Formats: sequence, structure tokens, C-alpha cells
Amino acid sequence: MAKAKTTIPGPLGQRPKPAYIRVLLPWLFLIRAALPRLFDVLTSLLLIILLLPLLLLRGLLAYLQTGQVFDRHIQIGLLQQEFERLSFAGSLSGKQLAVLLNILRGDLAWAGPRALEPEELLSLPASALFRFGVKPGVVSPHTLRKKIGLAYDDEQSTDHEFYYSATAKGHIGLSLRGAVGSVLGGSEPRPTPPLLHFWGIDIVNTSMTEAIDWIEQRVQQKQKSLLAFVNPDCLNMAYTQTNYHSILQIADRVLPDGIGINIGCRLLNQSLLANVNGTDLFPRLCERAAQNGHSLFLLGGLAGVAELAAKAMQQRYPELLIAGLQDGYFTHEQESQIIDTINNSGADILLVGFGAPKQELWLAKYREQLQPAVCFGVGGLFDYYSGRIPRAPVWMREIGLEWSWRLIQEPSRMWRRYIIGNPLFLYRVWLQRQQGAK
Repeated sequence: MAKAKTTIPGPLGQRPKPAYIRVLLPWLFLIRAALPRLFDVLTSLLLIILLLPLLLLRGLLAYLQTGQVFDRHIQIGLLQQEFERLSFAGSLSGKQLAVLLNILRGDLAWAGPRALEPEELLSLPASALFRFGVKPGVVSPHTLRKKIGLAYDDEQSTDHEFYYSATAKGHIGLSLRGAVGSVLGGSEPRPTPPLLHFWGIDIVNTSMTEAIDWIEQRVQQKQKSLLAFVNPDCLNMAYTQTNYHSILQIADRVLPDGIGINIGCRLLNQSLLANVNGTDLFPRLCERAAQNGHSLFLLGGLAGVAELAAKAMQQRYPELLIAGLQDGYFTHEQESQIIDTINNSGADILLVGFGAPKQELWLAKYREQLQPAVCFGVGGLFDYYSGRIPRAPVWMREIGLEWSWRLIQEPSRMWRRYIIGNPLFLYRVWLQRQQGAK
């Protein structure tokens, strides 16, 4: 009688993989590891072929103008090795097209940490040496976010995140986002004035860190301050609503929110330092408040939404003090009671989520009665951090398309704001430029 074959189970009771899979697995890993380089080679080669007449013409013009085809600039690449970064010689446009040759021959990848100058290597801390484990990129995650106004963290932190989470999909995605970001963020350097002017409203052109420093300073000095965030929709409303316009003019500080402000600045030949929107500021403000013992009061949203947002932040920052919570649905007769509740809570910072301009009008009306040092409107922020409405993925934010995500989520409510409002805003900015208005 034949004995039955005994199958020895694999780890955790799994059946052993068939022989052909065990043979293929190493090759699959090799292919996966080679995908970024394969992507770089194929795309750079394709672009060189498509642009060959232009590249030859640009090289010829460079030689006629300077006596040489390329300028060669020494930079530091993979494993701290020096390489010559190429650009076409001369003063004509299209100098950077020569970088396609660097990608093809493997000096650069499309995506990766920024290539360093030799002098930067001397001052680089040991904690940043990880960046030499991959090829430097034409598009770096920090540079991309900086162009679009989202570079809230330092370059080393951003590169560290890319290095330890890099995949073939991520490499290709960052490369493609860089192409879009270069269009939306612009490439030519522009003046970065301390104040941006949009039809009589002064917007502070600052960084995320400085904005949080300002809030902290006002809280420490117990100096009553009204802060406001404006996006193109807010500025459109302020253009026609005198009371809202006046409040933005007298606010202690107005901060820029959204890719539309970035594009508007470019129309005025200016550069936006950072997209200091309330949604990205909120968790950073909570972290700072937790460190310094400052408390927050959250007012607005549907019943229970502010509470969920507060719990989400306290899970991130257990030391965060939430002085009080209140939804945004109360009557005019209840307002005095709400104000007493806020004041009795001892909150240092009041966040109001009624939506613009209702939240700014309410804060301006009661600012003298309210005791928190800093008050500002946050729109639908509580909805995002409560989980009620999902926020756009990071990749959409990095190419300035968060507005399209919001349009997809709430088309009936948002179509007028984005489909009509965004072009209207840019038209008004264009008029301002034509008229030379401040």
C-alpha cells in the first residue's frame, strides 16, 4: 500500500511556494529595483529623440556664441562622487535641456535629493549623509514643495522621508509631479516682497514656522489679535462685500491660502514664500501649543465634529490642552452664553469654523468681548481632522490640485467657487496688474 505524501507546512502554516515562484522572486525584486533607472533611461532617451533638432540647434548656437557647446558645473552625486552637470553655453533660453544627457548617462535621476555643491558637502551634518545612497534628482521633493509653497519642513527632513519610503512608483510619481509643478510653480526667480497686495488687502508673505512663531508670541504677550486666512474665493467676496473687505484691512495679520494666491502672485511678477493655509498650520500649531502649555477652544462645525478633531490632535500630541468645544449651530440669543463659555475656559487660542466670511464677521463683532489672545477662522478644517471629509492626497497637493479634489467631493457646493471663481479671481488680478494698482 502506497504511503500518502506528507506536506511539510511552511512558516505560520503556509504551504511552500512552488519552485518556479522561488526562481522568479529574485528576478522580480531585481526588476523592481531597476524600474526607476529604466524609467529614467527610456524617458530621457525618448525626449532626446523627440527634441533632437532643437538640441542640435541649441548646441550650434551655443558654440557660435561662446566657442563651446556646454557649460560644465561640478556637483556631488551618488556615493559623494563628483560629476559634471551640463547646461548649454550662452545666454539663450533652453540651457537646462542639456541635463537630459546627465540623466541618460546616469549622473542624475529624474527624482531624488538635490545635487549638492562641493562647498555644501563640507558643512553637511553626518545625519544627512543618507542622501548619497541614491542618485540626486532633477526634481527633489523639497524643491517641488517649495515651488508650490508647501515646503514647511526643512530639506533634510523631506529628503529623509523620500529616501526611506522611496519605491519605483514613488520615483515615477515624483518625476511626473515635478513636470507639473514646474509649470504651476514657475521657474524664473521673482521678487519676494514682505507684503502682497490684492485690491487694498495686505497679505503677509511669510513662512509656516514664522506664522506659528507670531501666534505664540501674541499668546505669550497676551496681546489680543485677529488673524485671517484668505484664498481666491475669500478675495472674490472681499472684492464686492465692503464689510468683509474692511475686516480684512483691520485684521492684525492676513495669511495666504491656496495655489490660486501663488498663481496670482506670478501674474503680479512676485513670489509667494509659502502657502500658509489653516489646514496645514493646525497640526503644527497644536504641536507648538502642546510643547508650551497653551490651550485651544474649537468652535464650529456639526455637532461632535470639533470633538473628533480635538481627539485626533490629542492622539498625536497627548500634552495638547483643549479648553473647550462647541458646535457652530446656536441661536443669536445663545451667543452671549457661548462667549462666556469661551472666556471661562481660559483658552489662549480660539479657532472658529463657520466658513468665510461669516467667521470673520462674527469674530470682528465680538473680538473685544472675547478673552483668548489669538482668534481666527478656519473654515471647514474640523471636518478634515475629524475624518468627516477626506483631504486630498499629498500628490495632488504637491501639484496644486487640492481644489479639484474638493470639487469632486462636493460638486454641488464647490462648482461655483472653482469653475467660476478661480478664473474671475485671476481676471481681477490681471486687471490690477494692468492698472498698476496696489
